[in-house]
Amino acid sequence: MAQQQVTAKRQQELQLQYTTYKNNLQQLAQKIGDVEQEAEEHKLVLETLEPLPGDRKCFRMINGVLVERTVKEVVPALKTNSEGLKKVLDGLLGQYKTMQDDMEKWKKKNNVQVVQQ
Repeated sequence: MAQQQVTAKRQQELQLQYTTYKNNLQQLAQKIGDVEQEAEEHKLVLETLEPLPGDRKCFRMINGVLVERTVKEVVPALKTNSEGLKKVLDGLLGQYKTMQDDMEKWKKKNNVQVVQQ
């Protein structure tokens, strides 16, 4: 009887740890998706603006305020932001891979097998 209680408690702990790993991976995947989408938007805007004359008027949203600028003022800022997003994305992808590897090691160490229902 006592052995069954220990086993049941251990199974609950393992299930909780597994759920935590899965939730963390899912949250990280969501962040990666958000950053990828923002990077793609920057890319599209840059592709649209780069062929235009530098003195052409354009508008940019800064902290929720639409401001008037010129193309030559906006393009460098967009490029800087785009490069920053790429670095953030690389970091998030590295974190995801590390977390995934940690989860696989944990599953092997604890002899966890996932059963799909």
